[in-house]
Amino acid sequence: MRSTFKLLYYINRAKVKADGTTAVLCRITIDGKNSVVTTGVYCNPEDFNSQKGEVKNNKANGTLLKFRQKIEHAYEQILKSSGVISAELLKNTIVGINSVPTALLQAGMEELARLEKRSVEINSRSTYRQSVIFQECLKQYLLSFGREDIPFTEITEQFGLSYKLFLLKDMRCSADKMNKCLCWLNRLVYIAVDREVIRANPLEDVAYEKKNPPRLSHISRGELKQMLGTPMEDPMLELARRMFIFSSFTGLAYVDIYRLYPHHISKTADNRTYIREKRGKTSVEAFIPLHPIAQRILSLYNTTDDTKPVFPLPIRDVLWHEIHAVGNALEFKENLSHHQARHTFGTLLLSEGISIESIAKMMGHTNISSTQIYAKITDQKISEDMDRLIERRKTRGNKVI
Repeated sequence: MRSTFKLLYYINRAKVKADGTTAVLCRITIDGKNSVVTTGVYCNPEDFNSQKGEVKNNKANGTLLKFRQKIEHAYEQILKSSGVISAELLKNTIVGINSVPTALLQAGMEELARLEKRSVEINSRSTYRQSVIFQECLKQYLLSFGREDIPFTEITEQFGLSYKLFLLKDMRCSADKMNKCLCWLNRLVYIAVDREVIRANPLEDVAYEKKNPPRLSHISRGELKQMLGTPMEDPMLELARRMFIFSSFTGLAYVDIYRLYPHHISKTADNRTYIREKRGKTSVEAFIPLHPIAQRILSLYNTTDDTKPVFPLPIRDVLWHEIHAVGNALEFKENLSHHQARHTFGTLLLSEGISIESIAKMMGHTNISSTQIYAKITDQKISEDMDRLIERRKTRGNKVI
C-alpha cells in the first residue's frame, strides 16, 4: 500500500529576524505523521502567500520549486529501494541533500571554508588564520571526552562552562584567547539557530572572562638603533626591515603602508614632506610629518606613479614571517612583529615630550584615551628608572649623586 504523502510550505510569522525576514519552512507529512525542514529561502512575512505556498520573488519561487522536486525525487528513491518510508527518514535524507551542518565541527569546517574564500577576496588571511586555531581548540575539547563531533541539539550550558575550564586549565589559554575561542563557538551556534537547526543558543548565559589590560609591546631605542645599522642581504628580509623602521617613524600599521599611494604624500609650504591618509582600521585621517629616516626610505620606492602603491609589499602573512626572521637575525629576546613598530612610534614620541594630542593626530586614533595607553608605558618606565636610581644610591651609602 502506497503511503499518503503531502508537502506544505509555510512561515512562522512570530519568528522574524532582525532584517525583517523569516524562513520558509516545508512540512513533510507521511501517513499522518509530519516533520519540518528548512528550505533555505527567506522572505518578508507580507510577501508570502500561505494559500499558494509562494512568495512574490520569482527567483525564490524557483528555488522552492526545485526544493519540492528534490523531496519528491528522494521520496520515490527511498520507497523504491526500501519499500518503507517515514517523514523523519525523508527529512534526514533532504538535510543531507541540502548539506546543512547539524553538528558543531562540521559547521565549523563549512564556516572556515567560507572565511578562506573571503580572505582571498579581501586579501587578508588574519581572520581565517585565527579561526583555524579556534576550531582546533574545539576539536581538542571534544576529543578530550572521546567525541569526534557533537550535534547542536546536544550542546548545553554545561558544555560551554566545561569548555571554558578546558581552555583555561588544560590548554592554558589566556583570558583573551579563551574569550575568542568562546566567541567562535557562539558564532557556530548562532549560525545553527539562524538555519533553525536549533531553536535558541543554549550558551547565552555562559559569561566571558574579564579581559586583561592591553599589553603594548615595543622595541627599545637600542634595538631600533641596532636595526637601523644592520642591513639584510636577503631582499625580502631587507624589505621587512625597512618597513618596520618606516612604521617606527610614522606609526602606520601594515594595512596603511600596504594601501599607501603617491597621492597620500605631499609637501608643506616650507617644503616639509608629510603623509595624509585615512587609517584602514578606523577610517580616521592620520597626518604625519616625515622624519628624515622615513623620508629616506620613501625615496627608494614609488612616489610618482599613482596607479601603483608606494611599497611592493607581500600579503600580511608573508611579511609577518619575514619580520619574525629579522628579529631572529638581530637576536632580539622577544618575537618581532610589524605592529610593534607602531607601538614603538607612540612610545618614542611620548618619551621625547611630544603632546598626546599631536601623537593622537599622527597615529589616527579615534579617541585620545587610546593614545594615553602609551603615557602609562612611559610613566612605568620612569618609575622603573627611579627605582634603579634609588638602588644605586643605597649601594653607594647614600652619597650625593
